[in-house]
Amino acid sequence: MKIAVFSCKPYDKRTLSTYTQNTNLSMSYFESRLSMETIDLVKGFDAVSCFVNDDVNADVIKRLKQQGVNTIALRCAGFNNVDLEAAKQEGIKVFHVPDYSPTSVAEHAVALIMTLNRKTHRAYHRVKEGNFALEGLMGFNLEGRTVGCVGTGRIGAAFCRIMKGFGCNVLCFDLYPSDELIGMGCKYVSLDELYNQSDIISLHCPLNESTHHLIDNQSLSKMKDGVMIINTSRGALVHAQEAIDALYNKKIGYLGLDVYEQENEMFFEDMSSHIIQDSVFQLMLTFPNVVVTGHQGYFTDEALSHIAETTVDNLLHDQNEESHQRKLA
Repeated sequence: MKIAVFSCKPYDKRTLSTYTQNTNLSMSYFESRLSMETIDLVKGFDAVSCFVNDDVNADVIKRLKQQGVNTIALRCAGFNNVDLEAAKQEGIKVFHVPDYSPTSVAEHAVALIMTLNRKTHRAYHRVKEGNFALEGLMGFNLEGRTVGCVGTGRIGAAFCRIMKGFGCNVLCFDLYPSDELIGMGCKYVSLDELYNQSDIISLHCPLNESTHHLIDNQSLSKMKDGVMIINTSRGALVHAQEAIDALYNKKIGYLGLDVYEQENEMFFEDMSSHIIQDSVFQLMLTFPNVVVTGHQGYFTDEALSHIAETTVDNLLHDQNEESHQRKLA
């Protein structure tokens, strides 16, 4: 099986190469993203492997089929960037990595909370300049605070366990409550109740029609003044412009983002010598109570290894299935 690997960085190539040893999978690595502009690169391949910002829309899927591609192997859990209905109609199988180390993302969400709360990002620069004054660096104890977790799948559950360890009161919202979390003392409530009572709200839900711009003026109006919002899931869960408005009027007291709605043209790339053509994003970075990281929540040794292993396993399973079908024929 010949696989075209898109959005491939050196670290992806290293881990994927490790797990394709002693297999008959042949991978070709492309740093560019899969889109209509790069679709011709798939000629001669049986499958493609994509990441979070590849644009696998209906037109791309149609062209994939025309080029002879029958399999899409995602190297991520989310699949909102893939038109699944179009893939089904074209007979293209789609695999993803549902569990690649939930604690990686959960721990990064906690890192954002701790950074914003104790202002370590600001203290770091002060100390480097010889400024040891503490004024403006006041934080608060997490113990006894109420933390709201929207979405309690694998990542959300890991996040809840960590916050319970801090001694927080944890409120949860999910269509499918977890008996394990309830047994730990987490409480499932309505979304409005979670908004109303939480000091910190962390998003761990998928992006779909019902969660698009989950954090907007309407939901923010139901929250405490000075609430902390953390998003390590998908950028479009937060309406960026309305979040900025809420920062100005102090409805949002702290904002931690590892994802951004218009991240496609920026994240995973070195943009340090470019002028970023996104005035909303640039404005967001000027706030001292905002911390943005470049979609690195998943980025640990354990997660990368598991992503590579699962992706290769998915492709081998698909290959074996195809071989079996040919033998039956």
